[in-house]
Amino acid sequence: MKITNVEAFVLDTGKDYPDPSVAVEAHGVRFVSLLKISTDEGITGWSDVETQPQVGKAIVDAPSGGQIGFESLRAALVGEDPLERERLWQKMYRYLGYYGRQGAGMHMLSGADIALWDISGKATGQPVCKLLGAQYRDRVKAYASTLFRPTPDAMKRAVAGYLAQGFRAIKFGWGAFGHNLALDQQLVQAARAEAGADVDLMVDGGWYGIGYDNPYRPRAVKDWVRLVDVLEAENIFWLEDFLHPENFSGYAEVARSTRTLRIAAGEQLSGYAEFERLAVEGGVHTLQPDLSRCGGLTVGRQIAEMAQRRGIDCVPHAWLTDILKAASLHLNAYLMDSLYLEYNVSSASLLNNLCTQKINMVDGTIPVPDGPGLGVEVDESVLNRFRVA
Repeated sequence: MKITNVEAFVLDTGKDYPDPSVAVEAHGVRFVSLLKISTDEGITGWSDVETQPQVGKAIVDAPSGGQIGFESLRAALVGEDPLERERLWQKMYRYLGYYGRQGAGMHMLSGADIALWDISGKATGQPVCKLLGAQYRDRVKAYASTLFRPTPDAMKRAVAGYLAQGFRAIKFGWGAFGHNLALDQQLVQAARAEAGADVDLMVDGGWYGIGYDNPYRPRAVKDWVRLVDVLEAENIFWLEDFLHPENFSGYAEVARSTRTLRIAAGEQLSGYAEFERLAVEGGVHTLQPDLSRCGGLTVGRQIAEMAQRRGIDCVPHAWLTDILKAASLHLNAYLMDSLYLEYNVSSASLLNNLCTQKINMVDGTIPVPDGPGLGVEVDESVLNRFRVA
């Protein structure tokens, strides 16, 4: 079997994020990046990629740069055997080596790696988790992943809505949070009051602003340390991604101040070495590799194994379409100890309706797809309806 083509698609949902001062569900990302790898045996692999999609497409389609290190992703893969995933990972890394070892280059490499695992599963008739080497579970607990609402009353209404949908874990992030310690406390207290004691609550602090008027969101490490007591008083499970991704010493300082609160991070990091630094230098308790950014399932498995050795958690970040949910479910199935699947509850119809097989929650948990490969297929009629490039 040989790879015959690598295609990048840009999909447009037509809507930007809402104003964080408005108490509504997030619409989700406006543009979605999809990657498709085709073979001469008619088997295709898919991935979605959380990156800047137009930049990602350029990385796939770029003309030859004249030497290794300046080449496109397509040039690295066409003509190759898609079952040689490890060799192709290393080849892609070197073909993009001068400009793509981090950022969008690594993101598109990650997507290609996921698509290669999808092809391998389809070629062998096995779900990806079996190819990874283990299936410890067939269901994973889901948490609703959403934005902070701007007032305590709006927080209570949001919690009530997710409980009615069957969620037993909820993560609030970004939005109105992270600007004022007193308001942060009020919002978290309101969420806990509505959720009761038996629902898991998590907080995603966000390290940059989501409004064009102020993209900075500055807050001193000492103020995050002050917030730890507030979050622990409300039995918040983790505090996530609240400092610059490379501020390992800052994460370590906050982590040392915790007793019950987990410190979680990693969604914007790429490569095994960065996650090792986050665990060792940053002292975090929960690693959050996004499989479409960290290096794909190949690196995701390495990160999961490192977390297991260190006795810390690994919870994949998965805020995109059902393709990324499926890949993350397979990694969760491979984990000896799995906590959650991040479930995107955004209002964007595209994100949860891209695939012919929808990933749905039942009684607070989500089944691991049992079909070959990722176990989901892109609905190409949906792709064509939203495609702009």
